[in-house]
Formats: sequence, structure tokens, C-alpha cells
Amino acid sequence: MNFITTNLTGCYIIEPKVIRDERGYFMESFNENTFQKGIGQPIHFVQDNQSFSTKGVLRGLHYQTGVHAQAKLVRVLEGEVLDVAVDIRPDSPTYGQYVSVVLSGENQLQFFVPRGFAHGFLVLSETATFFYKCDNFYNKESEGGIIFNDPKINIDWHFPEKELLISEKDQLLPTIENAKAAW
Repeated sequence: MNFITTNLTGCYIIEPKVIRDERGYFMESFNENTFQKGIGQPIHFVQDNQSFSTKGVLRGLHYQTGVHAQAKLVRVLEGEVLDVAVDIRPDSPTYGQYVSVVLSGENQLQFFVPRGFAHGFLVLSETATFFYKCDNFYNKESEGGIIFNDPKINIDWHFPEKELLISEKDQLLPTIENAKAAW
């Protein structure tokens, strides 16, 4: 596995070694020892989640707060998404900045989003199956979120805003200035 650093400390794009032949392919999608060595810290995942969405669906920007904060290792099993992480660590020099990466079933890239980041994704293909590991259990009372089009963050979703499909809950999320504190 190749661990690619991003402009946000702690976020990594992970390129697995994919072995292809006439039968298809094989890859090791996760190995705890390799992963921990690659990101330089111990992470123990406790929950896997999967979603299926259609083109234009935008989910996010979500996070968990306090002792329920979650690190995530995300990937796309089928289709293509634009995946986004926003630094919401209050003392970080990159607070309010984001990094985005296209994840697809074809490129097999993975994205590690550490605790202290809001996360969201937009489906670019007709459909997409999105899979992620979390290092902490979900806790409803610790939910936090930031509106996808916050002007201070200014995420380029590479998609017409009028064509986005966003849940009512996500449409009502606050700006980063008014969001629940991460810690």
C-alpha cells in the first residue's frame, strides 16, 4: 500500500497494490499492521458502514464530537464519488480547509479521515456503493454537521448545485462558524 499525504495533516489517500490478470484482480484492502505503520498511529476500527446512492446524492458534511469522535477509512466498491474532508480542529493551522479526492470502484483508492474532520461525499456516477470503517461507535447525541455550501470553506463539488440531492436534515446544517464544536 502506498500512503499519500495531503495538505491536511492526518488525512491520507491510500493506494492499495492491485494484482490484475485475465481472471480479474486481487487486493488487500486492509491490514491493521500496514495501516497503522502507514499513518503512524494506532487505530482500531470497530464499525463498518455501507451506503448505496444515485448520481447527485450529497451526504455530509458530518462528524461526531467529543469522546465519540470518529476516524474513518472510506472507499467506493462500485461507482465514483468525490470525497471531502474538512479540518474542524479548532487549534489547527488548516482549520476550515478541505481536501477532496475522487474514489471509485475502478481506481480502488481509499481515504483516511482522522478524528477532528467533517466528512462528506457526492456521487458522480449513475450509482455508487460507499463503504467505510469507523474507529468509534456512532452516538446520536454527538452528531455534528456543516452545510455543504458553506462560503467560508468554499468546497468545489464539481457538480451543478441545482442538481444535488440532499436530505432535508443535511440542508439544515449550520455553517462552520455556527457548528457544534468538535471537542
